[in-house]
This record gives sequence, structure tokens and C-alpha cells, in this order.
Amino acid sequence: MVDNHIFQGNELNIDTRRVVWRRALDINDRHLRFVVDGLGGRTNGVPREDGFDITVASEVMAIFCLANDIMDLKERLARIIVAYDREGNPVTAGDLKAQGAMAALLKDALKPNLVQTLEGTPAFVHGGPFANIAHGCNSVIATRLAMQLADYVVTEAGFGADLGAEKFIDIKCRLAGLKPDAVIIVATVRALKYNGGLPKSELDKEDLDALAKGIPNLLKHVENITQVFKLPAVVAINRFPQDTEAELKLIEEKCNELGVNVALSEVWAKGGEGGIALAEELIRLTENSDGSQELTYAYDLDMPIKEKIRAISQKIYGADDVVFTDKALREIANFEKLGFGNLPICMAKTQYSLTDDPKKLGRPTGFNITVRDITISAGAGFLVALTGEIMKMPGLPKVPAAEKIDVNEKGVISGLF
Repeated sequence: MVDNHIFQGNELNIDTRRVVWRRALDINDRHLRFVVDGLGGRTNGVPREDGFDITVASEVMAIFCLANDIMDLKERLARIIVAYDREGNPVTAGDLKAQGAMAALLKDALKPNLVQTLEGTPAFVHGGPFANIAHGCNSVIATRLAMQLADYVVTEAGFGADLGAEKFIDIKCRLAGLKPDAVIIVATVRALKYNGGLPKSELDKEDLDALAKGIPNLLKHVENITQVFKLPAVVAINRFPQDTEAELKLIEEKCNELGVNVALSEVWAKGGEGGIALAEELIRLTENSDGSQELTYAYDLDMPIKEKIRAISQKIYGADDVVFTDKALREIANFEKLGFGNLPICMAKTQYSLTDDPKKLGRPTGFNITVRDITISAGAGFLVALTGEIMKMPGLPKVPAAEKIDVNEKGVISGLF
């Protein structure tokens, strides 16, 4: 509809150099990150620079997961900034009269998907915004529905407490008026040894030295929950067969020193029975809480944009400071001038490190976070700060999964999992 509007006379005076809405495709293809389209003569449109985002990185996915109902969905879709006119004013999906058709396409998708576990426990699987690009949480509608149907509701927030938990609390809980009673921080012995410098090929071996070096990474996530957000927490160790008792004991001792209990999760091997210890500790935490503790956020919405980003980087990541590129500073000034300075921040950052460098493992100190660009998701209701090499359209790895997929003479497909 954007390109058609431009082709049909451009009544909104859209600056074709400042069309910010990108096409979406549910596939990894780095060659589609930046393209030129509209080529081939007048009848094929107006040539301009363009690009594709993977579907889960689209603002539509974030809006879908934050909407309260169909009317709220339509209002949020209308607020999407798709371009700027030649005077620098935002042009929205509402200006293009696109929100009705967009809401119609999403009408049935807005209903939560009810599925069940292997043991028959009901679960909602609904929505999927990227956790290192968008806010990484399931839909508000599914969460609220579950809270009306069950005594206890467990919901996932993608990646660690530096991404998933921070965005769940600072964005989803704040915008939806939710307050979690307790937090489960999931860890594995293998991941902690990797953060301690042990190569992936040696993670099956007991190595208490590497584990001791990696545990500070876990403790930082614990501190984020208990000291920044002021919420009770339990560490769930997702047990692997190769984990030794000495390794499990070391993690428990270090967590206990911070006042947090550890519970083994053996659900993968034992089903629901393997999660009883974790469930009991979670129930104990919620019953010991009287609910009077007010949820603490990492920043206040009325803080300047740069200070909100600095608060997340220093409190949650442990950074010394934040470095803003000239482009990021220009965008910040523009969004504050347009009246968007009071929106929450969604940090686009690697999930592999507390820093913006995926190679810096453990609990690094003495680093800065570099913000290279700022974009706006006006419909979702947050600003996105891009750090490191985070891309909204991933590329395939050196050995893509497709190489392992095959089909035999009987039509049986193999290699999907």
C-alpha cells in the first residue's frame, strides 16, 4: 500500500528516500536485507531502496503480542510509522487507511492457540517476537486468559534476565499492568562452563574451575531479578545426564550465598515428575510473598531516551557507559522532537553475552555499550536501540539445516529435528 500510494500520485507527499517500513518474509536470507525495487519502467512502480525483515522481527508481531483486543490492535496498527513526508512529518499506516485490512488479516490469529503438553497440561503458544530484536514475550491476551483459568501461570520471556526478563518487566508488564509473583532463572552446567572458557567439545567433562569462572554470569542474572526488579527468584538447573554432583553442588552454594535457592529440573528425562522440586520451591516463594512489594523498573518513562538506555546498560548489563553514534543521536533528537521521548526502550542486543559483543563471555567488566541506531515501533509502543551486529533479517549459517534434510523413495522426510 505504501508503494501503490506513491505510484498513484503520492497525495501524502511521502519522501521515497525515507520509507522506513520494510517488507517481511519468514525465511533467513541475508541478500534481502537491502534491495532496490520498483525497477523496469514506469508501469512497475517508483524505484527506491528497500529491504526485508524476518517475520518475527516485524513490528506487526510486537503489536499483535501487546494488543489487548481487536480494537486496540487496530489502533496500534494505525500508529505504525511507515515513512516520512518531505517536511519530515511521520506518515502512518492510518494515513494510508491500511489498519482495517491489517486487522482483518489478524482477526483469527489474535485468538490464543490452546495446546497441551505430553502429559495433558494445557498451554497457550501465542505470538513470537524476536527476543533480541523485539520484546520476546508471548501475547498479553494469552497471559491474561491463562491467569483467569489456572491457579499458577508460568510464562516464558526469551533469553536471559538481560533481555527476556528486562523486556518482560519494563515493556510487557508496564504496558499491560501485570506483576509477576516470582521468577525462574533457568541455567545449565554446560552453559556456565562455556561462559567459563571451556570449548564446546569439552563441555561433557567435569571441570569445576571452568564452572567457577562461568557462575558469575548466572549470578548477574540473579542480581538483576532480586536487586534491580526486587522480585523473588529460584534458579532452575536444567539437568543433563553428564552433570556431576560436584558441579551441581557448586552452583547451589554460589546461589545460596546470594539468598536464592536452586532446584533441579529433570523434566526432559522424567516428565512432570522431574519438575516437582522446582514447582514446590516456586509455590513457596509465591506463598511467602504478601504482594505488597511494588514492582521496580530499570528506568522511569519520563527519563530522556539516552538516560533510559544508559540505565539498562549500567544496571542490567554492568556496562560503564553507552556510546551513541552520530546517526543514533540524530534519531534520538528527532523522536524526542516528535513527542516519542516517553516510550520504553527495547534493546536489540546479542543473547550470547551481557555486552554487545557475543565473544565476551562470563561477567565482563570495563566495557561500553555502543548504540548504532534507534528505530521506533510506534504501534507497539517502544523505541528500539540497535547495538552490535544485530540484524532484523538473519542469514544462514555455514552449514545450514537444509543440508541435513532429505526424503526417501517412500516420501518419508528425515533430518527436520
